[in-house]
Amino acid sequence: MKEVIFLEPVFKEMIWGGNRLKTDFGYAIPSDHTGECWAVSAHANGDCTVKNGTYKGEKLSRLWQNHKELFGNAKGDTFPLLIKIIDAKADLSIQVHPDDAYAKVHENGSLGKTECWYILNCDTDGKIIVGHNAKNKEELQQMIGEHKWDELIRVLPITKGDFFQIEPGTVHAIKAGTVILETQQNSDITYRLYDYDRLSDGKPRELHIDKSIDVIPCPHKSQTTDRKSIHLSQAIIEELVSCEFYTVNKVTVNGQETLQQTEPFTILSVIEGSGEVDGTSINKGDHFILPFGYGAFQLKGSLQLITSHI
Repeated sequence: MKEVIFLEPVFKEMIWGGNRLKTDFGYAIPSDHTGECWAVSAHANGDCTVKNGTYKGEKLSRLWQNHKELFGNAKGDTFPLLIKIIDAKADLSIQVHPDDAYAKVHENGSLGKTECWYILNCDTDGKIIVGHNAKNKEELQQMIGEHKWDELIRVLPITKGDFFQIEPGTVHAIKAGTVILETQQNSDITYRLYDYDRLSDGKPRELHIDKSIDVIPCPHKSQTTDRKSIHLSQAIIEELVSCEFYTVNKVTVNGQETLQQTEPFTILSVIEGSGEVDGTSINKGDHFILPFGYGAFQLKGSLQLITSHI
Protein backbone atom coordinates (compact mmCIF):
# COMPACT_ATOMS: atom_id res chain seq x y z
CA MET A 1 0.00 0.00 0.00
CA LYS A 2 1.29 3.46 -0.90
CA GLU A 3 1.66 5.75 2.11
CA VAL A 4 2.53 9.44 2.27
CA ILE A 5 4.79 10.08 5.28
CA PHE A 6 3.84 13.30 7.11
CA LEU A 7 6.26 14.76 9.66
CA GLU A 8 5.90 16.79 12.85
CA PRO A 9 8.30 19.76 12.81
CA VAL A 10 10.83 20.60 15.52
CA PHE A 11 11.10 24.27 16.57
CA LYS A 12 14.17 26.23 17.64
CA GLU A 13 14.11 29.40 19.72
CA MET A 14 16.73 31.93 18.58
CA ILE A 15 17.94 35.34 19.74
CA TRP A 16 16.89 36.71 16.33
CA GLY A 17 13.61 34.75 15.98
CA GLY A 18 10.03 36.01 15.87
CA ASN A 19 6.44 34.74 15.71
CA ARG A 20 5.79 34.40 11.97
CA LEU A 21 5.99 30.62 12.09
CA LYS A 22 2.75 30.98 14.06
CA THR A 23 1.12 33.90 12.24
CA ASP A 24 2.09 32.83 8.69
CA PHE A 25 1.97 29.03 9.04
CA GLY A 26 -0.23 28.32 12.05
CA TYR A 27 2.41 26.34 13.94
CA ALA A 28 2.21 25.98 17.74
CA ILE A 29 5.58 27.59 18.45
CA PRO A 30 7.29 27.62 21.87
CA SER A 31 7.66 31.44 22.08
CA ASP A 32 7.67 34.69 20.11
CA HIS A 33 11.43 34.23 19.63
CA THR A 34 11.14 31.11 17.48
CA GLY A 35 13.62 31.31 14.61
CA GLU A 36 13.57 27.92 12.96
CA CYS A 37 11.14 25.18 11.99
CA TRP A 38 13.08 21.99 11.28
CA ALA A 39 10.39 20.64 9.01
CA VAL A 40 12.09 17.52 7.64
CA SER A 41 15.03 16.52 9.80
CA ALA A 42 16.74 13.40 11.08
CA HIS A 43 19.54 15.37 12.74
CA ALA A 44 20.39 14.57 16.36
CA ASN A 45 19.72 18.22 17.27
CA GLY A 46 16.16 18.04 15.94
CA ASP A 47 14.70 14.69 14.85
CA CYS A 48 11.21 14.85 13.31
CA THR A 49 8.47 12.38 14.24
CA VAL A 50 6.16 10.64 11.75
CA LYS A 51 2.56 11.86 12.22
CA ASN A 52 0.60 9.13 10.46
CA GLY A 53 0.31 5.63 9.09
CA THR A 54 2.40 2.53 9.58
CA TYR A 55 5.34 4.39 11.10
CA LYS A 56 3.40 6.84 13.28
CA GLY A 57 5.50 7.90 16.28
CA GLU A 58 8.82 6.83 14.71
CA LYS A 59 11.70 9.27 14.43
CA LEU A 60 12.89 9.98 10.89
CA SER A 61 16.41 8.92 11.88
CA ARG A 62 15.08 5.49 12.91
CA LEU A 63 13.26 5.09 9.61
CA TRP A 64 16.52 5.84 7.80
CA GLN A 65 18.38 3.30 9.93
CA ASN A 66 15.82 0.50 9.90
CA HIS A 67 13.80 0.96 6.70
CA LYS A 68 16.25 2.01 4.00
CA GLU A 69 13.86 0.48 1.46
CA LEU A 70 11.63 3.55 1.96
CA PHE A 71 14.49 5.67 0.64
CA GLY A 72 15.57 3.52 -2.28
CA ASN A 73 18.37 2.00 -0.19
CA ALA A 74 20.24 5.27 -0.61
CA LYS A 75 23.79 5.25 0.69
CA GLY A 76 24.96 7.05 3.81
CA ASP A 77 24.82 6.63 7.56
CA THR A 78 22.55 9.66 8.01
CA PHE A 79 19.50 11.02 6.22
CA PRO A 80 21.09 13.38 3.68
CA LEU A 81 18.83 16.46 3.70
CA LEU A 82 17.38 18.93 6.20
CA ILE A 83 14.48 21.26 5.37
CA LYS A 84 13.90 24.39 7.46
CA ILE A 85 11.66 27.43 7.51
CA ILE A 86 13.53 30.37 9.03
CA ASP A 87 11.89 33.49 10.49
CA ALA A 88 14.40 36.30 10.94
CA LYS A 89 12.81 39.03 13.05
CA ALA A 90 16.34 40.42 13.51
CA ASP A 91 19.53 39.97 11.49
CA LEU A 92 21.25 36.60 11.70
CA SER A 93 24.99 36.54 12.33
CA ILE A 94 27.36 36.97 9.41
CA GLN A 95 28.49 33.39 8.93
CA VAL A 96 29.95 30.69 6.73
CA HIS A 97 29.79 26.88 6.50
CA PRO A 98 32.51 24.32 5.73
CA ASP A 99 32.45 21.73 2.97
CA ASP A 100 32.43 17.98 3.58
CA ALA A 101 36.21 17.61 3.50
CA TYR A 102 36.87 20.36 6.09
CA ALA A 103 34.00 19.30 8.36
CA LYS A 104 35.11 15.67 8.34
CA VAL A 105 38.53 16.64 9.69
CA HIS A 106 37.61 19.54 11.98
CA GLU A 107 34.05 18.69 13.12
CA ASN A 108 34.22 15.05 14.22
CA GLY A 109 33.25 13.56 10.88
CA SER A 110 30.21 15.80 10.32
CA LEU A 111 28.89 16.57 6.88
CA GLY A 112 29.61 20.01 5.49
CA LYS A 113 26.79 22.36 4.63
CA THR A 114 25.70 23.27 1.14
CA GLU A 115 22.35 25.04 1.32
CA CYS A 116 19.86 27.03 -0.71
CA TRP A 117 17.22 29.62 0.12
CA TYR A 118 13.77 30.26 -1.35
CA ILE A 119 12.47 33.65 -0.17
CA LEU A 120 8.96 33.06 1.20
CA ASN A 121 8.48 36.64 2.39
CA CYS A 122 10.49 39.77 3.08
CA ASP A 123 10.17 43.48 3.76
CA THR A 124 9.51 45.75 0.79
CA ASP A 125 13.12 46.92 0.98
CA GLY A 126 14.40 43.46 1.90
CA LYS A 127 18.10 42.69 1.72
CA ILE A 128 20.35 39.68 2.18
CA ILE A 129 24.09 39.15 2.56
CA VAL A 130 25.75 36.82 0.05
CA GLY A 131 29.48 37.04 -0.65
CA HIS A 132 32.43 39.28 0.22
CA ASN A 133 34.74 41.84 -1.40
CA ALA A 134 38.19 40.72 -0.21
CA LYS A 135 40.64 40.15 -3.07
CA ASN A 136 42.79 37.64 -1.14
CA LYS A 137 43.18 35.96 2.25
CA GLU A 138 45.42 38.73 3.57
CA GLU A 139 42.83 41.40 2.82
CA LEU A 140 40.13 39.12 4.25
CA GLN A 141 42.03 38.77 7.54
CA GLN A 142 42.69 42.50 7.68
CA MET A 143 39.07 43.50 7.04
CA ILE A 144 37.79 41.01 9.64
CA GLY A 145 40.43 42.07 12.17
CA GLU A 146 39.53 45.74 11.71
CA HIS A 147 35.76 45.02 11.75
CA LYS A 148 35.28 46.61 8.31
CA TRP A 149 32.04 44.73 7.82
CA ASP A 150 30.40 47.32 5.55
CA GLU A 151 33.37 47.12 3.19
CA LEU A 152 33.70 43.33 3.40
CA ILE A 153 30.17 42.05 2.87
CA ARG A 154 28.01 42.08 -0.25
CA VAL A 155 24.42 43.14 0.41
CA LEU A 156 21.82 42.23 -2.22
CA PRO A 157 18.19 43.36 -2.62
CA ILE A 158 15.57 40.61 -2.46
CA THR A 159 11.91 40.08 -3.25
CA LYS A 160 9.48 37.28 -2.51
CA GLY A 161 10.21 34.28 -4.75
CA ASP A 162 13.94 34.92 -5.14
CA PHE A 163 16.28 31.95 -4.83
CA PHE A 164 19.92 31.62 -3.78
CA GLN A 165 22.35 28.68 -3.82
CA ILE A 166 24.83 29.06 -0.93
CA GLU A 167 27.96 27.01 -1.53
CA PRO A 168 30.29 26.13 1.38
CA GLY A 169 32.67 28.99 2.10
CA THR A 170 30.14 31.66 1.07
CA VAL A 171 29.89 34.54 3.53
CA HIS A 172 26.17 35.03 4.13
CA ALA A 173 23.46 36.26 6.47
CA ILE A 174 19.67 36.41 6.45
CA LYS A 175 18.54 39.89 7.42
CA ALA A 176 15.60 41.12 9.50
CA GLY A 177 12.10 40.82 8.08
CA THR A 178 12.87 37.77 5.95
CA VAL A 179 11.22 34.34 5.96
CA ILE A 180 12.87 31.60 3.91
CA LEU A 181 12.61 27.92 3.14
CA GLU A 182 16.07 26.39 3.34
CA THR A 183 17.09 23.10 1.78
CA GLN A 184 20.48 21.91 3.01
CA GLN A 185 22.76 19.02 3.71
CA ASN A 186 22.03 17.35 7.04
CA SER A 187 24.52 19.39 9.05
CA ASP A 188 24.38 21.87 11.93
CA ILE A 189 27.88 23.34 11.52
CA THR A 190 28.02 27.14 11.38
CA TYR A 191 31.05 29.42 11.78
CA ARG A 192 30.15 32.93 12.96
CA LEU A 193 32.25 35.81 11.68
CA TYR A 194 30.31 38.62 13.36
CA ASP A 195 27.21 38.77 15.55
CA TYR A 196 26.67 42.53 16.03
CA ASP A 197 28.09 42.26 19.60
CA ARG A 198 24.79 40.78 20.78
CA LEU A 199 24.53 39.09 24.16
CA SER A 200 22.95 35.70 24.83
CA ASP A 201 22.43 34.92 28.52
CA GLY A 202 24.55 37.98 29.27
CA LYS A 203 27.51 36.84 27.16
CA PRO A 204 28.57 37.40 23.55
CA ARG A 205 27.89 34.40 21.34
CA GLU A 206 30.93 32.42 20.27
CA LEU A 207 32.72 33.48 17.08
CA HIS A 208 34.79 31.18 14.86
CA ILE A 209 37.19 33.55 13.12
CA ASP A 210 40.07 31.18 12.36
CA LYS A 211 37.86 28.44 10.94
CA SER A 212 35.90 31.01 8.92
CA ILE A 213 39.07 32.36 7.33
CA ASP A 214 40.15 28.78 6.59
CA VAL A 215 37.02 27.99 4.55
CA ILE A 216 36.29 31.32 2.80
CA PRO A 217 37.69 31.32 -0.77
CA CYS A 218 39.13 34.56 -2.13
CA PRO A 219 38.00 36.23 -4.25
CA HIS A 220 34.30 35.41 -3.92
CA LYS A 221 32.68 33.75 -6.93
CA SER A 222 28.99 34.51 -7.39
CA GLN A 223 26.61 31.58 -7.94
CA THR A 224 23.82 31.81 -10.46
CA THR A 225 21.01 29.35 -11.07
CA ASP A 226 19.18 28.84 -14.35
CA ARG A 227 15.54 28.53 -13.34
CA LYS A 228 13.95 26.29 -15.98
CA SER A 229 10.19 25.68 -16.09
CA ILE A 230 8.02 22.87 -17.45
CA HIS A 231 4.41 23.85 -18.12
CA LEU A 232 1.83 21.08 -17.73
CA SER A 233 -1.93 21.32 -18.20
CA GLN A 234 -2.65 22.52 -14.65
CA ALA A 235 0.79 22.77 -13.06
CA ILE A 236 4.19 24.40 -13.52
CA ILE A 237 7.38 22.68 -12.36
CA GLU A 238 10.32 25.06 -12.00
CA GLU A 239 13.79 23.68 -11.32
CA LEU A 240 15.46 26.03 -8.85
CA VAL A 241 18.78 24.20 -8.56
CA SER A 242 20.35 20.82 -9.17
CA CYS A 243 23.74 20.13 -7.56
CA GLU A 244 25.76 17.26 -6.14
CA PHE A 245 23.68 17.10 -2.96
CA TYR A 246 20.11 17.88 -4.00
CA THR A 247 17.66 18.96 -6.68
CA VAL A 248 15.08 21.55 -5.60
CA ASN A 249 11.92 22.42 -7.56
CA LYS A 250 8.99 24.74 -7.10
CA VAL A 251 5.66 23.19 -8.08
CA THR A 252 2.58 25.36 -8.68
CA VAL A 253 -0.79 23.64 -9.08
CA ASN A 254 -4.06 25.27 -10.08
CA GLY A 255 -6.55 22.48 -10.52
CA GLN A 256 -5.48 18.87 -10.71
CA GLU A 257 -2.25 17.29 -11.96
CA THR A 258 -0.78 13.80 -11.86
CA LEU A 259 2.99 13.65 -11.41
CA GLN A 260 5.50 10.82 -11.08
CA GLN A 261 7.72 10.08 -8.08
CA THR A 262 10.83 8.50 -9.61
CA GLU A 263 13.58 9.43 -7.13
CA PRO A 264 14.89 7.43 -4.13
CA PHE A 265 12.47 9.60 -2.11
CA THR A 266 10.86 13.01 -2.58
CA ILE A 267 10.30 15.70 0.07
CA LEU A 268 7.39 18.11 -0.43
CA SER A 269 6.66 21.30 1.55
CA VAL A 270 3.44 23.27 1.04
CA ILE A 271 4.38 26.98 1.04
CA GLU A 272 1.06 28.47 -0.15
CA GLY A 273 -2.53 27.38 -0.52
CA SER A 274 -4.39 24.17 0.21
CA GLY A 275 -5.55 21.06 -1.55
CA GLU A 276 -4.96 17.33 -1.61
CA VAL A 277 -2.29 14.75 -2.33
CA ASP A 278 -3.95 11.50 -3.44
CA GLY A 279 -7.12 12.47 -1.58
CA THR A 280 -5.40 13.47 1.68
CA SER A 281 -5.85 17.11 2.69
CA ILE A 282 -2.71 19.27 2.65
CA ASN A 283 -2.30 22.88 3.73
CA LYS A 284 0.33 25.59 3.93
CA GLY A 285 2.97 24.44 6.42
CA ASP A 286 2.58 20.69 5.80
CA HIS A 287 5.71 18.68 5.00
CA PHE A 288 5.74 15.10 3.77
CA ILE A 289 7.83 12.44 2.04
CA LEU A 290 6.85 10.23 -0.88
CA PRO A 291 8.91 7.06 -0.37
CA PHE A 292 10.75 5.05 -2.99
CA GLY A 293 8.54 3.40 -5.59
CA TYR A 294 5.52 5.58 -4.84
CA GLY A 295 5.00 6.19 -8.55
CA ALA A 296 2.12 8.32 -9.80
CA PHE A 297 0.59 10.84 -7.39
CA GLN A 298 -2.11 13.44 -7.81
CA LEU A 299 -1.98 17.00 -6.51
CA LYS A 300 -5.28 18.86 -6.43
CA GLY A 301 -6.18 22.40 -5.40
CA SER A 302 -4.50 25.80 -5.44
CA LEU A 303 -1.00 25.02 -4.19
CA GLN A 304 2.62 26.06 -4.21
CA LEU A 305 5.16 23.51 -3.03
CA ILE A 306 8.93 23.25 -2.75
CA THR A 307 10.16 19.74 -3.49
CA SER A 308 13.60 18.21 -3.03
CA HIS A 309 15.40 14.95 -3.64
CA ILE A 310 18.90 13.57 -3.84
